[in-house]
Amino acid sequence: MSKALFLYSSREGQTKKIFQYIDKHLADFECDVIDLHTVGDVDFSTYDKILVGASIRYGHLNKKLYQFIENNLKQLESTKVAFFCVNLTARKEDQGKDTPEGSAYIKTFLKKSPWKPELIGVFAGALYYPRYNWFDKMMIKFIMSMTGGETDTTKEVEYTNWEKVALFADKFKEL
Repeated sequence: MSKALFLYSSREGQTKKIFQYIDKHLADFECDVIDLHTVGDVDFSTYDKILVGASIRYGHLNKKLYQFIENNLKQLESTKVAFFCVNLTARKEDQGKDTPEGSAYIKTFLKKSPWKPELIGVFAGALYYPRYNWFDKMMIKFIMSMTGGETDTTKEVEYTNWEKVALFADKFKEL
């Protein structure tokens, strides 16, 4: 059985939820799912493939992702590794915001990161208004009002396109 390492950077849990979906989709893989923020040293040689996923908050990926890349660049470049980004802008599939070519966040990531993954995915996240603190709730509501999104702070809305996640999982399997 092939072995995969899933490293996630998530704020409210949607990135981890996407990993759990991919794990079920890759039935012929044994998958270890680890929080990128707490992972120590990783021996990449014990895995056939690595998948890194991170969410955007207020326009940025978590700094710990970049630190992880810096500390593990050599291993990332010598292993079958893919990356995906989760953000609310990707809900605009009709505008191509859910593609690496159309995602401003991926463009920024590729400029800032010395690592250039061979497979990149972009998935829409979820709005969990009731779970946010007051400040985050108001800021996200403001951003969503500017971008034509949901502004009812009593709602939780999942924008993730699970079919697209399944297609990405298939591509990851073929790496």
